[in-house]
Amino acid sequence: MATRKPATRASEVPQFSLYGEAVRSEGAEFVHIELIETRSRIHDWHIERHTHRGLFQVLFLMSGHVRAEVEDEVWERDGPVVITLHPSVEHGFDFSEEAVGFVLTVDQNVVFSVGESKDAGLHSDIFSALFLQPLAIDLSGAPEIRERLDAILRNLIAESAWPLFGHTLMLEWLARSVLLLLVRLEADHRSADLSGRNDFELFSRFRTLVEAHYKEQWLVGTYADQLHVTPSRLNRLCLKLAGQSAFDMTQHRLMLEACRKLTYVPSSVATIAYELGFQDPAYFSRLFKRHVGMSPKEFRSESLKG
Repeated sequence: MATRKPATRASEVPQFSLYGEAVRSEGAEFVHIELIETRSRIHDWHIERHTHRGLFQVLFLMSGHVRAEVEDEVWERDGPVVITLHPSVEHGFDFSEEAVGFVLTVDQNVVFSVGESKDAGLHSDIFSALFLQPLAIDLSGAPEIRERLDAILRNLIAESAWPLFGHTLMLEWLARSVLLLLVRLEADHRSADLSGRNDFELFSRFRTLVEAHYKEQWLVGTYADQLHVTPSRLNRLCLKLAGQSAFDMTQHRLMLEACRKLTYVPSSVATIAYELGFQDPAYFSRLFKRHVGMSPKEFRSESLKG
């Protein structure tokens, strides 16, 4: 049973990457996994209200109790339970001592860059049902899925500890496997309340368009025209769900592809620049350095070291 709680002013709510960390890691992709106890024990099992800019978070409480402040509600839940949160949701937790579970934090690219498979019926918005609104998904009636989730989450912990060849891809695949199991479970018993779906579906359509046209470097107005909305509405939506403007999202996708090509494709920097729609390789290099913090050549060199 959820109870109402007095709303907290937005200016009072801190915004973190991970809880207590104001600065986010500058990796091309982002998947983070940790045990509940890792961060909660040092804070006496109390996590103050906060948000995560551009990051989706899933709490897996396998045993113990949590008092979760989610927006203006208070949820009292016993494990096993899963709580899902999109970036703009204010939340805080009080755990019982020695609570057991995991906290999975994923970048929007992990949530929305699934791509599409006609055979499997998969689309880039396949995970949207988990994040339309905060959810508390009971695992007590699904022991088999609980066991599978626990195994994959422990694999994520192990993979995070020792970055080997294909580390980023492995983290993405494992994280998406977890999310897909939750989608299957939620599809079996989620309510008919779909408030907020229109905005989330619009955001998913925008991400699909970006995926198809980022190399053409469309202007935000072009994307807005294709979606039949104003650029200002599109920007507000992107800021709400991703913590970035629509333009910043297109640039991020472009630089993400540049990072991938520099890491895995032996082409010259100039060739990669042309493949990404740049007419001037020097401008590409300056833009890349502004976004990533190092030149394309320096990034490639660092990637080879890893």
